[in-house]
Order: sequence, then structure tokens, then C-alpha cells
Amino acid sequence: MTPQWKFPSSANASPAIVECRRGRPGALAGAGGTTAILKLVWFAGVCVVVGLILWTGAAGVFRAVAAAGWGVAAVVALRGVALTGAGFGWFFLFPPRSRPAALVCVAIRFLRDGANALLPITQVGGEAIGARALSLLGAPASLAAASVIVDVLVQATTQFLFALVGLATLASLRSVDAIRGAAAIIVAVAVPALGGFYLVQRPVGRRLIEGLLKSVAGGRKWRLFGAIDALYARLGSIYANRSGLAAAFCVHSSVWLFGALEVWVILVFMGYPCGYPEALVIESLMHTVRGAAFAIPSALGVQEGALIAVCAIFGVPAEAAVAMSLIKRVPDFVFGLPSLVAWQVLEGRALQRVAAGTEGGLGR
Repeated sequence: MTPQWKFPSSANASPAIVECRRGRPGALAGAGGTTAILKLVWFAGVCVVVGLILWTGAAGVFRAVAAAGWGVAAVVALRGVALTGAGFGWFFLFPPRSRPAALVCVAIRFLRDGANALLPITQVGGEAIGARALSLLGAPASLAAASVIVDVLVQATTQFLFALVGLATLASLRSVDAIRGAAAIIVAVAVPALGGFYLVQRPVGRRLIEGLLKSVAGGRKWRLFGAIDALYARLGSIYANRSGLAAAFCVHSSVWLFGALEVWVILVFMGYPCGYPEALVIESLMHTVRGAAFAIPSALGVQEGALIAVCAIFGVPAEAAVAMSLIKRVPDFVFGLPSLVAWQVLEGRALQRVAAGTEGGLGR
């Protein structure tokens, strides 16, 4: 299916709306969090990873990585399947009349993940870049933003349920007193956060945001762009697509469960045979910690520390846990680098179109 984007004629649209619709090339790249503070945090994270490698024993870590052998290629393949599935989960959220091609959603889903993994931005900065890329391909900016917002909520909700499944599985495998406390903390933090994120997207959230903007900048300025109205109209159309929401929920839930195979493959190839339940516990709790540390670029150091702690429950040594984390970062480079290059090509073409339009305007 090809995209069916419908734009108002530039001749009938106000200059402000046209500019908002087209977007300014590179705008989201600059707003994605590449500030001095995030760069510092990113560098500190790299130092923590290096420190953990040295602390657990660099020789042991690299021996464990080498022992994984073809397991590394298997992890790359598994991640490719998982990201493809996540792309289809995003695809289903779009209302049928304004749905882009499935391959477009899949390709940009790879970009979103690659940006979050490789750039010195927060772990949600890639979502803004993904929305930007979709708008550059012709989607209305309001639809691109709304679809990503809802997709993030669906992913976060299914991840929360995945964490609960992991804790329940751990409780069935080990008698750990801290499990109840951990579950209570996750529920106490996640439920209000997810509920608040959802309410912000609903009419009550719209009224609060509009009231805040009116008090800060005056309603007339914001109404000129129509950004709020357009965004909430798109959100409403997405939430009205109940079958699409259900499909996206099922797909993302399956992707989380599928992702545990990465841990299983790595441990088996490194010589630490385990079952799928143990792998599920490790994967779910690792992502829970990563989610809590969303402000840290690529969860550098956080992912490694989480794996050391969780793997210890099943007798996996620290050097193997760090090696697992390094292996799980390999797909970030395999898929992320080409995606980022493609994004830059897309931005470059947008700049060329803007430059050509400017020159044409001066010529007239």
C-alpha cells in the first residue's frame, strides 16, 4: 500500500501553516538532545562501560565474546526480525486512509532504534527523529508526531506487562524475597506514569496544554500554526482505530517476548545453557532498568550493570554478563549506522529542495 497523504494547497494555506507542514530541515536533529550535557553524559557512560570491562576482567570479557562465535550473527538476525515486527506494530496504528507503506514504517523504525542507540541523545530522541523522517517522506507533521507518540505509549505499556511477566517467572524459578518489593515499585512508578502519558493525549490533556501555552505565550500565536489542534485531531483518529490499536498491542507484546531469544542464544553459545524462562527474566529486567534510565544515552553503563546483577541470580559470572551486553550492542551498529546515513541523505535532499525553492523565489 502506498502512502495517501493529503495536503492543503500551498496557495490556500497561510505561510505559517505551510512552514509548519514542511518543517525546517535538521530541526529535530538539533532538538534531539545533542546538548553539551547529554554529550557529557554519553561520554561518562562510555567510561563506565570501559570501567566495567576492566573491573570484571578484560581478558575474560573478550574470551566470552569470542566464545559466542556465530551466536553474535544470530543475535543480529534476531534483532532484525524484532525491529521489523516493531515497525509493523507502528504501521497498524495509522488509520487505514492515511497509512504509509509498511516498508516505510519498518525502515524508520530501524532509524528510531539506531538514533537512540548511537547518538548522544536521550533514549526517546530517536522517536523525534523518526517523526521528522516520516514527515520528510510526505506525511503531515501532525500525523507523524501523533503516530510516534501513541507507538511509544503502546511500547511502554507492553514493556510494563513484560516486566511483570519477568518478575512472575523469576518468582517461579527462585525464592527471592526482593521480588515482591521490586514488583510493587514497578507498579507504583509505571502505572501513574503510563496513565499520565495517556491522559495528556486525551481532551483533558489538550485543555491543560492549551491553558499553559496561553498563559506563557498567548493563545493567538499558537493558534496561528494550528499545531495543537492538528496534533490532537490526529491522536483522536489513531485512538478511534481500535482494531489497529489491538493489533499494535499484540505485535509489540510478541516482540518483547521474542527479544528474550537474544539472551538465550548468547548464553547457550557462551557455554551457559539455560532455558527460555531464565532468558525472559534477564531480558525483561534489563529493559526495565533501561527504561528507568531513559535520560541516559543508549543506557551506557546502566545496561551492563543491570545484566551483571540479574545474570548473577542464575550463576552467570560478571564477565559473561558484560560480554552479553557488548554482543547485544552489535546490532545497534549493524542496523543503526546505515539508518543514520540514510536519514542524513534524506535531510540533505530536503535542504536542496528548500534551497531550490528559495532561489526560485528570488528569481521571480
